[in-house]
Amino acid sequence: MSDSIHNLVIIGSGPAGWTAAIYVARANLDPVCFVGIPKQNPSIVLPGGQLMLTTDVENYPGFPDGVTGPDMMQKFQAQAERFGTVVRNDDITSCDFSQRPFVLQTANNGEIKAHAVIIATGATANWLGLDNEMRLAQSGGGVSACAVCDGALPMFRDKPLAVVGGGDTAMEEATYLTKFASTVYVIHRRDELRASKIMRERFTGKPNAEVLWNKVVVDVHGDEKIDGVQLKDTVNGEESRLDVAGLFIAIGHTPATEFLQDSGLDFDDKGYIKLNSRHSHTNIDGVFAAGDVADAEYRQAITAAGMGCQAALDAERWLGAKGLV
Repeated sequence: MSDSIHNLVIIGSGPAGWTAAIYVARANLDPVCFVGIPKQNPSIVLPGGQLMLTTDVENYPGFPDGVTGPDMMQKFQAQAERFGTVVRNDDITSCDFSQRPFVLQTANNGEIKAHAVIIATGATANWLGLDNEMRLAQSGGGVSACAVCDGALPMFRDKPLAVVGGGDTAMEEATYLTKFASTVYVIHRRDELRASKIMRERFTGKPNAEVLWNKVVVDVHGDEKIDGVQLKDTVNGEESRLDVAGLFIAIGHTPATEFLQDSGLDFDDKGYIKLNSRHSHTNIDGVFAAGDVADAEYRQAITAAGMGCQAALDAERWLGAKGLV
């Protein structure tokens, strides 16, 4: 790749990355956006982020009739490219932030150099790793890793739904689903939930809530749409079928930061990039982070886009203050 030094490199292509690209491209900073290479190991990682696994998005302002996740990301990308963002279908495999300009290693095109970097690689949902689970998640067949994103869709209303998990996130997602489902089953591998007492009681106090103890999902039934799950009892090994119209996996997320472990960046106790106050600044001057890679709390498209805007403005101001643009 060319020895030229880029003003700004954006790593990631979800709502945070594309929003950052739109802002900095309009500021004539000539950003280069590395969108990544599709992979599944066992999490599904696609250019465009977790929205590429969401069929219908109904809670993003500006789309009164809803929009599919892939269509939304295509529109974001088209807008970024309209203003001059250069898109690279490649992974950044490591970053050397100890020298100026920064040196980034790509998977297929050698090293590149940049004055500033925005990291927007997101966080991947932790999946069970079942073949049918992956297939139905990718096809929009009723398997999801975000109840708040998808639970209110018509396909799930007044239907029996299942949530896999036992922590606070699982309880929050299951409680949310009780607003729409006929019954919400929480499937938990142990005989006691890990969630805090208040979160447990908030869910179990709902009339349409039920916990299935000592159970794990070993298969997902359904062709185009899920119609049930196969359960295995962790105590006696017996298997049974549970009919459901939706399956929500709530066993955590993993921030996409493995390639940054030797970069010198600071991470919080959950592995997310640590930011300085409300800004997008990391502990390394000239490196910014936005979206789910730095947000363990909200993980929504609109919050990621807002953080992308912040990172773009912060980067633009930083480059200007350093006399680099």
